[in-house]
Amino acid sequence: MPEASQTNSAFTLDVQDNGVAILTIDVPGESMNTLKMEFAEQISVMLDEIESNSKIKGVVVVSGKENSFIAGADISMLASCETAHDVEVIATGGQQIFQRIENMRVHFVAAIHGPALGGGLELALACHSRVCSDDKKTQLGLPEVQLGLLPGSGGTQRLPRLIGIQQAMKMMLTGAPVRAKQGLKYGIVDDMVPRSILMDVATEMALKSKPSRKPLKMNLTSQFLEKTPVGRNTLFKQARKQTLSKTKGNYPAPELIIDCIETGINKGIDAGMSVEAKNFAYLVMTPESEQLRNIFFATTEMKKETGVSGVEPGQLKKVGILGGGLMGGGIAFVTATKAGLPARIKDIRSEGVANAMKYSFDLLNKKVKRRFMRKSEMQQQMSLLTGSVDYSGFKDTDVVIEAVFEDLALKQAMVKDVEENCNENTIFASNTSSIPIGQIAEKAARPEQVIGLHYFSPVDKMPLAEVIAHDNTSDKTISTTVELARKQGKTPIVVKDGAGFYVNRILAPYMNEAANILLAGEPIEHIDKSLVKFGFPVGPVKLLDEVGIDVGTKIIPILMAQFGDRFKSADAFDKVLADDRKGKKNKRGFYDYSGKKPGKEVDESVYELLGIKPEQSMSGAEISERCVMLMLNEAVMCLQEGVIRNPRDGDIGAIFGIGFPPFLGGPFHYMDKLGAKLVVERLQYYKTKFGDKYTPATKLVEMAESEDTFY
Repeated sequence: MPEASQTNSAFTLDVQDNGVAILTIDVPGESMNTLKMEFAEQISVMLDEIESNSKIKGVVVVSGKENSFIAGADISMLASCETAHDVEVIATGGQQIFQRIENMRVHFVAAIHGPALGGGLELALACHSRVCSDDKKTQLGLPEVQLGLLPGSGGTQRLPRLIGIQQAMKMMLTGAPVRAKQGLKYGIVDDMVPRSILMDVATEMALKSKPSRKPLKMNLTSQFLEKTPVGRNTLFKQARKQTLSKTKGNYPAPELIIDCIETGINKGIDAGMSVEAKNFAYLVMTPESEQLRNIFFATTEMKKETGVSGVEPGQLKKVGILGGGLMGGGIAFVTATKAGLPARIKDIRSEGVANAMKYSFDLLNKKVKRRFMRKSEMQQQMSLLTGSVDYSGFKDTDVVIEAVFEDLALKQAMVKDVEENCNENTIFASNTSSIPIGQIAEKAARPEQVIGLHYFSPVDKMPLAEVIAHDNTSDKTISTTVELARKQGKTPIVVKDGAGFYVNRILAPYMNEAANILLAGEPIEHIDKSLVKFGFPVGPVKLLDEVGIDVGTKIIPILMAQFGDRFKSADAFDKVLADDRKGKKNKRGFYDYSGKKPGKEVDESVYELLGIKPEQSMSGAEISERCVMLMLNEAVMCLQEGVIRNPRDGDIGAIFGIGFPPFLGGPFHYMDKLGAKLVVERLQYYKTKFGDKYTPATKLVEMAESEDTFY
């Protein structure tokens, strides 16, 4: 009979008759395994037991959870560390346990099904062999960089030795996980098998002797870059240069990851481990990592919430989509592929339906060609998409999302159509970017089932969705819509109805000010570079070209109608539109889309059109401050008016919706860092120079006086 050690520990050891011990990790009370500090003692007890039991010939490390191996270390434990030294002690402790596993006399095999991320993959790397399931849930990755950290339990040392410096560095610098098939191809795992035989194969593997790793097969270029001192020097130098061009010096983690790898390769694994623990400890204490961890905790918290506290969502079995344009196609794609729900697309033309279908086909086909997906899986997802030019097949839809152009009368007519052609419980969700939902619901027979569901373009990539309730929207409608957005892979924030909602409302004054600075003669590149240096992914002028100048400016009159001259736009926009410049989509905008570098250089003729001679006179810091201060002030007004429920939603909305610099934590975390007093002082300073649009929000002034903070 097998012997088993049973404690209230997260680890159990089951020694089988064949001499293989199954070491199971199953964290009590959690849906996924995460590694915690208190496990050090528990795992040491297990390792002592393995060492002292001569019957054990091999060990299989496996998860007791249904759908995951280990999702990483529990990062909430870092908050209790007061100094870098405290963190270094944790990191060194983790390294020592994993080193002990690597030094064990018996063969350790990690049997991986589901995500093996961060500390989970580091544990697997410390084992002598790895086998994973071919399931689509299986992912292998070191995503620590996304939290402003680095792999701190030997990952920066073991992965490059196993799969080569370049591939390992790419995984650590992007934080992107790889699928099972890629994991096998790169050599992270030794075998990939169907889940049904995972334990059998792992057991068989554990009974064999430990593998002696052969040198990696490399082409001549890679051999030069990874195996010679000159090549390695070139490789690390280039990596640093490329990293800096991407991070603009705003994120310290990527450079320190490169340091760890370089030290380990050039000076040996012990030196590498020592630098890894030190660098990890340093990063935990940086403000950048603190804010990135705040974002992680906020989004994790949001996943557990329903739209309205205590109100359960209604059923979601089928979704209808009105409009086969880019937005409609994108919404259909995330409905079928992420939510796994049938999506029925209606367009007035059959070509519109075909285009929306092609949108999904092209995205999925790319995955098939790159071998990220099987053709059968693609066909299964495509089979969830159907279409028509009338309302046939709409009767049983739970939610109908309209994604047609911004015209109030058209949207009101669609509400009427849906009420007549669907069932009495169907929710009408409008993907408007600017028209107040209350107006769309004005003539509805069932206004309580009308809501806004605003996606950002491109829908398949942008993580945010704004759920907009008007005064009469029912709580159940809100909760159901939030649940749908979440199933579609979005992070939804619930906002109050009103012109521009939240994201576009805080974006508009920022964009307007960039246009005013341009009209004052500042070169376009200088404006855009200043805000990219501040931390935005693209500058405001480039963003307008990307979104479409006609689309980006359509919201201005709607905002002015509700909020007055504060949103008055610069004349530049009218002149540019009159010259038929819509940006990237018609290859005429502020940037030049002809030639060898389309969209990379400014179209100089735009200066003549606007009657200005570009000359740099302002500093980058002044440009970014002028634009950003207006965005911060507007965000506070949104909080003051209840447009957003709390600062957390305001931060997530700005980061996921418009790329507000994540390392600053969002507008509200950033204002807490600056202090309300300083924000008010800067707004007052600009008010004396540029007028009332810089008048500080009442709430900000009150907070400055009472030295209050948002968090």
